[in-house]
Amino acid sequence: MPILPPALTAVIEALGKLPGVGPRTAERYAYYLVRTDTSKSQVLANALQDLHGGIGYCKKTFALVSADQELSDLYTDPKRDKTVVAVVAEPFDIVALEKTGSYTGTYHVLGGLVSPIDGIGPESLRITELIQRIDDDNVQEIILATNASVEGESTALFIQKQIGDRPVKVTRLARGLPIGVDLEYADQITLTRALEGRQAI
Repeated sequence: MPILPPALTAVIEALGKLPGVGPRTAERYAYYLVRTDTSKSQVLANALQDLHGGIGYCKKTFALVSADQELSDLYTDPKRDKTVVAVVAEPFDIVALEKTGSYTGTYHVLGGLVSPIDGIGPESLRITELIQRIDDDNVQEIILATNASVEGESTALFIQKQIGDRPVKVTRLARGLPIGVDLEYADQITLTRALEGRQAI
């Protein structure tokens, strides 16, 4: 005989598939949803239901946008400098850099990092689109803001080779980012220092 109702077990199993959520945490989340007001569970269910249909990708930067948007506000804003592009692995890296309040350029989301072990080669990333942007927007500086990991470094090196002899200043986030720390988890002071201390490659 099952100890828990199948409906509750299904929620626990679904929550347990989220990254960083172990069995005990999944059980606590599910039990909270059982005990709380039904309307709170409904709000969560509705938000999840609308998630994929309500999100799109900017056609230039590949940042997350509303489904009815073609271009990100961070790209179309006239106050943003289109000649400076911070290259990041994932959309949430943009959130981390924006919180510093010290960056006024635009972004380019690669959609991951080169990782042969995971079957992700350069062709899986939006590097071709980045090179096209350099030419289209007359980009003067590329900031390689990928994580300080083996994958991040190899991706940055590949991008640098693809840029070739174009007259573009290529910099890399510098001091303040320890090896192995994902950009989205770095604090704002650390990221501000890394932006200010970026170095030519």
